[in-house]
Amino acid sequence: MTARELALRLLVELDGMKKSEELLNRMLEKSGLGQNDRALAKELVAGTLKYQLQCDYVIERFYRHDYVKAAETLKQILRLGVYQLLHLDRVPKSAAVNESVKLARKFKGDHLAKLVNGLLRNISKEPVDLEGWTADLPEAKRLSILYSYPEWLAARWLDRYGKEATLAMLAHGNRPPATGYRINLLKADPNALLATPELSDAKRVTDFEGLDRFFFSKSFDRMEPLIKAGVVSVQNPTQGFACLMAAPEPGSTVLDMCAAPGGKATFMAELMENRGRVIALDRTPAKVARIASNAEALGIAIIEPREGDALTFEPECAVDLILLDAPCTGTGVLGRRAELRWRTTPEKLRELVALQAAMLDRAASLLRPGGVLLYSTCSVEPEENERQTEAFLQRHPEFIAEQSRLTLPGSREGFDGGFAARFCKTEA
Repeated sequence: MTARELALRLLVELDGMKKSEELLNRMLEKSGLGQNDRALAKELVAGTLKYQLQCDYVIERFYRHDYVKAAETLKQILRLGVYQLLHLDRVPKSAAVNESVKLARKFKGDHLAKLVNGLLRNISKEPVDLEGWTADLPEAKRLSILYSYPEWLAARWLDRYGKEATLAMLAHGNRPPATGYRINLLKADPNALLATPELSDAKRVTDFEGLDRFFFSKSFDRMEPLIKAGVVSVQNPTQGFACLMAAPEPGSTVLDMCAAPGGKATFMAELMENRGRVIALDRTPAKVARIASNAEALGIAIIEPREGDALTFEPECAVDLILLDAPCTGTGVLGRRAELRWRTTPEKLRELVALQAAMLDRAASLLRPGGVLLYSTCSVEPEENERQTEAFLQRHPEFIAEQSRLTLPGSREGFDGGFAARFCKTEA
């Protein structure tokens, strides 16, 4: 199986529930592809998914039939071909066309192979002038095509954040995501570790107190032994900042209501110097097991992985701090999950806002007087963030807002988008 065939099979198999990264990793394990072909498969999957709308826009200008009615496999073959023609300079145009024709012949027969050949050759010969073609369109529609995002999302961001910030967010989501790492202070000193030759390319985060244990690196092969040894964890600084805002104290009891895969729970335990209790809750056994495995690798003994539902779980003890990293639309991390921009809808947003409110109410009831509630999302939508927390304070006057922070994707190099807000429950 070639890299392009694997990418095609994944794109066809991917449905509304599966995650492309998890499916890709499973398929690569069985593929027998070499390192270069594996990298190409990853690039083709992520790029074709992200640029799906843009590819379709270009295809429809050259497709002589009703593209909407085309078979899914044919659509994906054409998208793969167009993505390579438009965005992969290192792939010769002839190779992009010929390999797509081979896929069409194998999966759809000679007749559609000729269609793919003709269409892609026409696109490869003519200049694709997206700026010119979209010049007269409304701004949100134009940007949705140029950057390949849902039009409704581009319109929302333009309305809420203005053109400059919106362009930065759109561009950020299409770039390869930076990989952030957190140094485990239970096992290593950041200054000493970052001075080692293995981390010569590391770019340290130095502009926030406490975030200096975070760094970015493009050399995953060098990081892998450190991850297995529990010296570092993969975590973006935006997520780490939420834990620093929570500021858990050593010896305290923490409840992480939506803990998987455990990045925030383990960081909280590190901040607590491995003293106290961190109850890490999740609904699925596999994710609970992963939390336990991650904690063990990091040398953390105070995490208690629990299987349960955040809306019904009953802790058997008083809780000093609750972390609610709530289910959300994920619009701050669209660059990490290539298919997510197409799965997020206004209807899904409304459903999640209701779920978040219910979870916040549940957290309020579980927290002891004087305790801290930290609410976070990886979204940049006001309904999930500022408006959600304002509504929470109206329902719960016993809570006081202490601080909050919104990070927009693209506003800081390497940082994901996200939101965090800290509340204190009054003694009365």
